[in-house]
Amino acid sequence: MEEEKEPCSCHKTKKRSGKEYKDLINRLNRIEGQIRGIRGMVEKDAYCPDILIQVAAANAALNSFNKVLLANHIRTCVIDDIREGREETVDELLVTLQKLMK
Repeated sequence: MEEEKEPCSCHKTKKRSGKEYKDLINRLNRIEGQIRGIRGMVEKDAYCPDILIQVAAANAALNSFNKVLLANHIRTCVIDDIREGREETVDELLVTLQKLMK
């Protein structure tokens, strides 16, 4: 008799509202466009400081994306888990913050 395997619970997922999903995807699309623009600058032998300025803008956009995603995570997942008694989510959040601050 084969043992029935439980679904893997090692990966969590999150259902996002339509508004949150659209906002995140729009931000990522803009960042993707910035990265393609930077690649184009390199391919066209653009002046280094001009490329560096565009890279800084892309980094700022990624940081902004992280801030929005983190705020949404705290307002939904973290609060919901704490209310349901899953306080280990706080430890998970702290580990995530430590990685973000490297």
